[in-house]
Amino acid sequence: MDTPTLVVSTMVSSLCAFQLLFHVVSYRFSAKVCPGFSTLSSEKKIEWNSRVVSTCHSLLVGLLGLYVFLFDEATISDPLWGDSSVAKVNVAIASGYLLSDLLTIILYWKVIGDKYFVIHHCTSLYAFFLILKRSVLEYIGNFRLLAELSSPFVNQRWFLEALKYPKFSKANVINGILMTVVFFTVRIAPIPSFYVFVHSMLGTEAYARLGLLVQSSWVATCAVLDVMNVMWMIRISKGCLKVLSLFRREKANSSLQNGKLD
Repeated sequence: MDTPTLVVSTMVSSLCAFQLLFHVVSYRFSAKVCPGFSTLSSEKKIEWNSRVVSTCHSLLVGLLGLYVFLFDEATISDPLWGDSSVAKVNVAIASGYLLSDLLTIILYWKVIGDKYFVIHHCTSLYAFFLILKRSVLEYIGNFRLLAELSSPFVNQRWFLEALKYPKFSKANVINGILMTVVFFTVRIAPIPSFYVFVHSMLGTEAYARLGLLVQSSWVATCAVLDVMNVMWMIRISKGCLKVLSLFRREKANSSLQNGKLD
């Protein structure tokens, strides 16, 4: 199978698989493994299924992206022009998911519509289109997909809230801490070194070969996504601090009631 056919077939298969997961698999699986799912409203079930799909996608492309980042010699040796089937397939899977999720958002806009997600998805799709169309920046695209490793924790927070877990429950506190740490690690901490790397490429022959469109799109799309990541990080940090505060207050109240204030 030639590369264009592989990319297109992977993208279409990804779109169809994630739609099937949303409309069929998640409903049946969630009803079997989580008794609380059946008590949710129809609106909550739509968002629940959307987040199940998001979690599956994040784990798949995040782990594949980690493999490319650590072990894919073709792209590691040449981050701008290195060509790898694994790297391309991962970007194609992510593209299929983004198309699927955009379709779901449009169909259920009144329930899960969010303009920031539309901006995020369209920006990412544009960047991925250039990567797949021109066979450039495959390593960079997969590096950016490492950010998806934080999504399962973000989704888990919503699941716990939907199932009415107390904000200061151990499950909520542990997930909140992990979510904040992982989100910062994969989305915020790499920002300075990433732009240092971009700057180091300026003036090189490999960078010049990219052309003005790819050069400007590379920086612009990453900048948009990073601004959104910083905005989300601020919101997550505030939420985590609030949960920790509630947890400490509840623990202090329990200690007072037991007559053993530490």
